[in-house]
Amino acid sequence: METAVKTTWKIDTAHSEIAFKVKHMMISTVTGYFEDYNAVVNTTKEDFSDAEFSFTAQTASINTKNADRDAHLKSDDFFNTETYPEMKFTSTSFDGATLLGDLTIRDVTKKITLEVDFNGVVVDPYGQTKAGFEISGELNRKDFNLTWSAVTEAGKIVVSDKVKLQLNLQFIKS
Repeated sequence: METAVKTTWKIDTAHSEIAFKVKHMMISTVTGYFEDYNAVVNTTKEDFSDAEFSFTAQTASINTKNADRDAHLKSDDFFNTETYPEMKFTSTSFDGATLLGDLTIRDVTKKITLEVDFNGVVVDPYGQTKAGFEISGELNRKDFNLTWSAVTEAGKIVVSDKVKLQLNLQFIKS
């Protein structure tokens, strides 16, 4: 009887990005990133259909290319980075296309569903085996106690509750 060998893949941060998009004033979209993060995938199958994903991001590493907005996002109105320095995701199942897992932001853990495009495995010019994924989904920020809200004089909501997630990830086989 042959035992399946579990392979660990570690994030290649030089070729990955963790992005989110939120409507501002309901007329434009602002994109933000987490710059300091880590992710690992463990799998026994070449097609990753049994993969276990884990991910952490340092909330203070948020970057929306606007210092004032970033400071507000780091405050208690949103991430409260001093009290909750890390957000994390741990998968509970993956079928090769749909990734289910528990996302923790602040002190709230909720189940989320993400769609995954597995882009394959290649060996780079340096002999490293790499795997690529594009992962997307959305969540309601208020489900995670990111509840700050404001309305303009014209009645427009300043920040949408819906947050779109877009992760482009490359992993290196350990």
